[in-house]
Amino acid sequence: MFRNSYFDSRVYHGAIVYWFRDGGMVYDFLRPGTPYGFTYPPFAGLVMSPMAALPVLMVMILASIGTVITTGLLVWWMTGPLIRSRGWPLGFTFMIFLCLALSFEPVRETISFGQVNTLLLTLVAADMLLGLAKGRKWAGIGIGLATAIKLTPGVFIIYLLVTRRWRAAGTAIGTATGVTLLAGAIFPDESREFWTSALWDTNRVGLLHYLSNQSERGLLARLPIDTIESKVWVVCVLLTLGAWAWRVAKAPDDVLGGLALTGILSCLISPVTWVHHWVWVLPALVRCLSVFDSDRPRFYLGASAYVLMTSHVTWLWEKAPRPPLHMLGGNLYVWFGLALLLWTPLGTRRSSDVHEKDKIIA
Repeated sequence: MFRNSYFDSRVYHGAIVYWFRDGGMVYDFLRPGTPYGFTYPPFAGLVMSPMAALPVLMVMILASIGTVITTGLLVWWMTGPLIRSRGWPLGFTFMIFLCLALSFEPVRETISFGQVNTLLLTLVAADMLLGLAKGRKWAGIGIGLATAIKLTPGVFIIYLLVTRRWRAAGTAIGTATGVTLLAGAIFPDESREFWTSALWDTNRVGLLHYLSNQSERGLLARLPIDTIESKVWVVCVLLTLGAWAWRVAKAPDDVLGGLALTGILSCLISPVTWVHHWVWVLPALVRCLSVFDSDRPRFYLGASAYVLMTSHVTWLWEKAPRPPLHMLGGNLYVWFGLALLLWTPLGTRRSSDVHEKDKIIA
């Protein structure tokens, strides 16, 4: 729990206090003794502004509670249909799944860093599973809000466009644009600083080659290809986008599958994807594990991904690379992400179902 000492919560709190109480420019703030500062858009700062009135201990407590609650909601939405279809004891089985989810290393890291990952995943999952899958007119709002808070959920807008959900895509784009303009009207200087400078300063988020950066860019940064790294990364991103678009376009009605694959996509193509960001792989793991009696290879893929990602084994290569094995073990999340992107089951009878063993088609 205290492995990372709520590092990110301390950064959030320090930056918000510096901004709202001390009158400083939020993007000038760096946590003392580190190069790390506030990296989110101004709208995120507006959402976090109540932190200015709270002690940092309370922020850490609320962040932990929020992660547990949102993880519980995600587990309920994604495994509820499976539990009911199997006739398993509802409360007992749900608690087992919740314990497994909370044990998953990215969720553990989210708690110990005091991060917002599961809150953003819950916003997007609620939008897709409760809004989009059920044809609600408000579908897209959650994706828009998540995108305005942290830019990476914007890939879900691309998902809406690829699957031709024009109304939801327009709602998401309109929501993200509206709240971003609102933040810009309230905080013009901060907005100007973010969009013209802070957004492009990669030094603010950490070193690309650090082991915790489990993205395709991180993998490439750990290779001795400095002169062509950025070009190779662009090619990898385009290939990954192509594979993702091909799969989701084949099963446009499978919203949970779309959530799963697009979450993986966001982790793979982002320049920086720390281990705790991989909470976005949870829907894919649930989908793979839910076909345990009808598609054993994909079940074993999901089970292996969960066990090895939870085992902390990747960190064996943090200080002792030991080539060439470090290419496998030191990039474990990337390899499993690519495998899940290609082989997570898609195509259920109802887009909101988690488990339909007789209708897996892709």
